Amino acid sequence: MNGGPSGFSNAPVAKAFVIGSALFTVFFGIRGRSSKLGLSYQDIFEKFRVWKLIMSIFAFSSTPELMFGLYLLYYFRVFERQIGSNKYSVFILFSMTVSLLLETLLLSLLKDPTANLLTSGPYGLIFASFVPFYFDIPVSTRFRVFGVRFSDKSFIYLAGLQLLLSSWKRSILPGVCGIVTGSLYRLNVLGIRRAKLPEVMTSFISRISLPSIGNSPRSPNRNVLGGMSTHPARQQEFQRSYQAAPMAASVAPSEEAIATLVSMGFDSNAARQALVHARNDVNAATNILLEAQSH
Repeated sequence: MNGGPSGFSNAPVAKAFVIGSALFTVFFGIRGRSSKLGLSYQDIFEKFRVWKLIMSIFAFSSTPELMFGLYLLYYFRVFERQIGSNKYSVFILFSMTVSLLLETLLLSLLKDPTANLLTSGPYGLIFASFVPFYFDIPVSTRFRVFGVRFSDKSFIYLAGLQLLLSSWKRSILPGVCGIVTGSLYRLNVLGIRRAKLPEVMTSFISRISLPSIGNSPRSPNRNVLGGMSTHPARQQEFQRSYQAAPMAASVAPSEEAIATLVSMGFDSNAARQALVHARNDVNAATNILLEAQSH
């Protein structure tokens, strides 16, 4: 299992968010204000620090949190490739908004005017992403370490656990709010999974993202995580194009490579045919699938 093609190919929104989060964290770190970004009851209900409320969902408060947080945000770019940049933007806005509302509710219930109870950073988005990660990303390899069974997904879970416990209660509460938010998104509360932003917004994000070397064409929108919204006639055209093309039948695609493409939202049969055509090269197979889908 991996996040698909290397870099931010077909993931301009995730790229812009990762760069923005890193820049905000460095900016506040240079100014020595990172430790003061954590939210408290006093910030919201007494002093009404709106700027702090907004910045707390972008900038991490410490270097270790930044490292694990950016690693997870980078990996979860796979969801943008699955559902498309537009719906992934909706997922980001929903995750950050709802988790922030839940955090505010917690602060109102705890009513501690002195302590910074919640650490800063995009915990809502990160831990909301663990919900589709758990349900929709398949395990491709399993192994044992000292008799304990692990899978390739275990490393992502361990990174998430490290981030969740990084500031103990201050980080656990935002993490739990993120998981609840991700569950609400998966349950399609208020039909949120069908919502879309105006295309001009996602196009703008794509333009402001720094160019990546070797970017593939943009992936098509999908209806749900793990499923492609293709027209039957287009699927038949796709199948005919592969039947007409010369196949390197001697190269058998590996199950791990097939699982990687399936985790990105492609049909397993189409993924297998693309891998045969690309001689088991996952990146080349991804490009073949995306190009076939764009025609």
